[in-house]
Amino acid sequence: MKYYFTLTMTPEEFLPYYRGQYSSIVTTASNGQRVQFPAMHMRKFMTAGGVKGTFCLETANNKFISLTKLR
Repeated sequence: MKYYFTLTMTPEEFLPYYRGQYSSIVTTASNGQRVQFPAMHMRKFMTAGGVKGTFCLETANNKFISLTKLR
């Protein structure tokens, strides 16, 4: 299953996720479904400006497969 969502977080907002203080990110996909995935997968998208973009989360049997930044 593929879920598409947009996420915008400042560096300060994302820092607790980056440090592992929060283990999961919960957001709403473009189809209205609530999605939750391990925050560690978002670390590679962190920049000096934080995390910003549109992403595709792919799962199979409710297990994480991949996270891709689309733009």
